[in-house]
Amino acid sequence: MTANAFQTSLLTRKQLLTSELQSLGLRITNESGSANSRRGGAGPSDHKAVMVMGTTIMVPVHTRPANHSPFTADPPDSVGRSMLYRDGVAEAPLQFPPQPRFYALSTFDGIPYWKIAQLHSHNVLATTVLQTCIRYGNSSTKCQFCAIGESLKAGRTIARKTPEQLAEVARAAQQLDGIEQVILTTGTPATSDRGAAILCEVTAAIKHATGLAIQVQCEPPDDFDWFQKLKDAGADTIGMHLEAWDEEVRAHIMPGKAEVPVSYYLKAFAAAVEVFGRGQVSTYLLAGLGDSVEGLLSASRQLIDLGVYPFVVPFVPIGGTQLQNHSPPDASFMRALLEPLGNMLGDAQMTSDTVKAGCAKCAACSSLSTFENKTACAA
Repeated sequence: MTANAFQTSLLTRKQLLTSELQSLGLRITNESGSANSRRGGAGPSDHKAVMVMGTTIMVPVHTRPANHSPFTADPPDSVGRSMLYRDGVAEAPLQFPPQPRFYALSTFDGIPYWKIAQLHSHNVLATTVLQTCIRYGNSSTKCQFCAIGESLKAGRTIARKTPEQLAEVARAAQQLDGIEQVILTTGTPATSDRGAAILCEVTAAIKHATGLAIQVQCEPPDDFDWFQKLKDAGADTIGMHLEAWDEEVRAHIMPGKAEVPVSYYLKAFAAAVEVFGRGQVSTYLLAGLGDSVEGLLSASRQLIDLGVYPFVVPFVPIGGTQLQNHSPPDASFMRALLEPLGNMLGDAQMTSDTVKAGCAKCAACSSLSTFENKTACAA
């Protein structure tokens, strides 16, 4: 086998393995020696970060499918090393990120830092600035996949994080744990800016304290001037998440959010790209909610043409939500979707490594980055 063929074989194995892990989940009984997994919250929830074959991904560990997964892992050793098994047969070495040191600290009034912001993947600090949403408490408007209120109900976070708190935690995470970027999302408040005003405040504080790259995430505001205000505050990228593309799927799965049609998102995307640049605006698309492979690929073509990175992620059923028993997409569905999408992104020179900050840059919630055609991007 030639060197190129060997590298291609390794890449294909990585793509297969990461896709299967994210679809089927992982059974692990002892997390000591590694960063704690996450339960509830805005996402990624019920996951744990693992590094497999050189790539860090978020893998479901607390979901119903994960309880029956063929994948298991040894308890991590003192430095986070483990072994992945499939049906009891060794598959590949694993590395779990260590528990972040900033988790041991608290604010002067006694709030643990981990309740204010959390480690995602191995080098990303993320938080939900406003842990409430105007739609969450009403079954006729809430998004059926969302668990934003579950971590708050369980006392694992606080309802609103102040700019001062987030700047303090981000500085500590940067100094103690080498955090390289920050992701700020928010529940949607009852204001026409859809949370952009709150995000401006915390973005400015974190940027001043750390200089870190920052992505902000909110629904499209009523006034697109907010995009420039967010950039001026220090945001490097923005995410506005569709979750689903087909309007019937959106109306069924997220009845309140679907009142803002895809056509309005497309207008907001175009306006945001003018401010942040091509590839620095992104959207989440959750595969497995009802959109077909063909529908998601057609959506992705339109988004890429606009300069928007379509971050396609396998749906994960989260405990405590209306879709907790909904099955995730299988690995073959994800591969049929991600391989052509990865080629599209390479051809457009919009691969994840060109994104300054955010979920697409982190890339851990999807195996999409392993399918990206970097050769096309470098040509």
